[in-house]
Amino acid sequence: MNQFKRLIDKLETTSYLTKEEWVMLIENRNVEISEYLFEKARKWQHKYYDNKIYTRGLIEFSNYCKNDCYYCGIRRSNRSAERYRLNKEQMMECCEIGYKLGFRTFVLQGGEDGWFSQEILEDIISTIKKKYPDCAITLSIGERSYKSYLGLFQAGADRYLLRHETAEEAHYQKLHPAELSLENRKRCLFDLKKIGYQTGTGFMVGSPGQTAASLAEDMIFISELEPHMVGIGPFVPHHETPFAKKVGGTVELTLFMIGLLRVMMPKLLLPATTALGTIDPLGREKGIQAGANVVMPNLSPTSVRKKYELYDNKICTGEESAECRTCLSQRMKNIGYELVTDRGDYCEFKEEKKCIR
Repeated sequence: MNQFKRLIDKLETTSYLTKEEWVMLIENRNVEISEYLFEKARKWQHKYYDNKIYTRGLIEFSNYCKNDCYYCGIRRSNRSAERYRLNKEQMMECCEIGYKLGFRTFVLQGGEDGWFSQEILEDIISTIKKKYPDCAITLSIGERSYKSYLGLFQAGADRYLLRHETAEEAHYQKLHPAELSLENRKRCLFDLKKIGYQTGTGFMVGSPGQTAASLAEDMIFISELEPHMVGIGPFVPHHETPFAKKVGGTVELTLFMIGLLRVMMPKLLLPATTALGTIDPLGREKGIQAGANVVMPNLSPTSVRKKYELYDNKICTGEESAECRTCLSQRMKNIGYELVTDRGDYCEFKEEKKCIR
């Protein structure tokens, strides 16, 4: 037992473990080790963010996608998906509602939908930025060229979330069709950092074929990338995918990985994801108590929320935006945290690229 606690101590002190040490720690976790980890995670969470939980207003503007990822409910082969696109006016209405509710970050998320050309996206981004100059704009719209990322950044986008899903090559190939590559996904992430985005990545926990060695590769890659945000959540199957009958990820392992991320990189922005709340009614609260510090209420029109179904049984698809925010605010208060309305930029807490202990 002490040797595993010593590994957590080493991670806290150096931000580094070997692959073998990562595997050993992940494979031998138990309740006692987890509690030891979470206590340290909360220490660093409070050091840099106090009890503040940052909100990001999520706008899911299109569920069309050219890709065919085996785990995703909006994959192009899903003929049962009821497709939709929000137009610019609808997206601006979402922002207006969100701004009045106190949101100062808007997350524009969608499938890789070619209908939204570079020109259309830049126009939407610049219009939002002009009307709400005190707000941050996060994009989550997949793999693009350096030139495209640069144009979106120059139009006013501040942040970009592109989950790598797995950093192990063989595992990546099990989750994606042949036209997608881990090499290109990594290229995109390093391009985003080079341009100047606050860059986010992340991975699924418990996806088919994942091992402790896969998770070790994820942690090593994240350490190399030095992102500003990491979004992780449990794999949740979707009934219209090749993984429909696969076993989903667990809350327990997801929380453990959140804690490890917080201890390894104390200043990270770490969401307690909707997927975590989907498989456990108290999942988001547990995520916060394991070290997370971001929640992402949905600002999308209620008429389309159920259609953006990446996985089965997604929560909060019927609530109005105000209801969702009020509910989350109370739930955070119940565990001693406070939802705040400022942008919550990583750079406010960033002295250097490397974490300073």
